[in-house]
Amino acid sequence: MKLRRLGGALLGLGAATAVTDRVLRDAAGELEPALDATERTYSWRGMDVAYAEAGDPDDPDLVCLHGINAAGSSGEFREVFGTLAETHHVVAPDLPGFGRSDRPPLRYSAALYEDFVADFLDEFDAPAVVASSLSGAYVARALTPGVDVESLVLVCPTTVGGPDPPKTWLRELLRAPVVGTALFDALVSKPSIRYFNADHAYADPDVVSAEWTDYQWRTTHQPNARFAVASFVAGDCNSSLDLDATLRDADAPVTVVWGRDATLPPLSRGRELAEAADARLVVFDHAKLLPHVEYPEEFVETVVSAV
Repeated sequence: MKLRRLGGALLGLGAATAVTDRVLRDAAGELEPALDATERTYSWRGMDVAYAEAGDPDDPDLVCLHGINAAGSSGEFREVFGTLAETHHVVAPDLPGFGRSDRPPLRYSAALYEDFVADFLDEFDAPAVVASSLSGAYVARALTPGVDVESLVLVCPTTVGGPDPPKTWLRELLRAPVVGTALFDALVSKPSIRYFNADHAYADPDVVSAEWTDYQWRTTHQPNARFAVASFVAGDCNSSLDLDATLRDADAPVTVVWGRDATLPPLSRGRELAEAADARLVVFDHAKLLPHVEYPEEFVETVVSAV
């Protein structure tokens, strides 16, 4: 009798979780492009990867790569994309598993993203690159197979975004159909997104509009949204790259950008990296991980002077 009741309770919980998740996805609706630009599609390993494109194709190429987080998308560059397109041919993809790109239920990894970044950059003739957080490490890795870039602007680059070593059990828990769905919906609730924005992303959370927070929430409630995030949260997207040595050996000039109030990773890591790589270090006061959102005009000046 007790087992029957337990089974009934679990079935009821599963049904309730499925209904709740369906309601949330219906509320999120179809996700529109995050950037005011032409949207194109890059076919890669059976996936359609969406990317925004703006500016004169005859101008120098500039590729912007967003960081990986629960609500990651090319919209990270929303405050600078249009201005950069005044002088450059700018493209910004939604990485596989994020934004408007396909989100197959893969076990995402640093190796997958490193391969994607290398292949995507190879579509252009020595582009300048702006990359954020873990994507900075993925770009650096792309240099070792011989991908040519004109210059690099890396915003708070890191090789670690989750636990090290990775926790396979955590990834599989978040991938689970009932418990994982419930945990993920809690992880990407609007209060959780607002907490991350205030605690890690921005020194001044007021720079984030209610509309953008809503977009972040909606992108996390698209079909299959939890699979890439599960790998990120579990540490599978961590890179094994020696970032200091790779940037030191890079043929292209490197500019490292940091928010003085950043904690993941802190400015001390930025100073260490810049010294080891003989790179230019630009520090934005009263900013955290996303100075390109908090100080867009100054950030654009930094990029233009670097590329």
